[in-house]
Amino acid sequence: MSLIPRWRYMTDEAKALTKRSALSAGMVLLVLLLFRGLLPWVLVALAAWWIWKALNK
Repeated sequence: MSLIPRWRYMTDEAKALTKRSALSAGMVLLVLLLFRGLLPWVLVALAAWWIWKALNK
């Protein structure tokens, strides 16, 4: 069973738009998963930078 049952009746433009939308959604999910894993490291680096700046004053 096709995910989009009327795929063969869609225009080429509609197919291209559907493919681009799916690709964009996949990329957003991938970036969110990567960001979720890197968030603690980003916060540690930011805190270290703030401490470094405070000590150098």
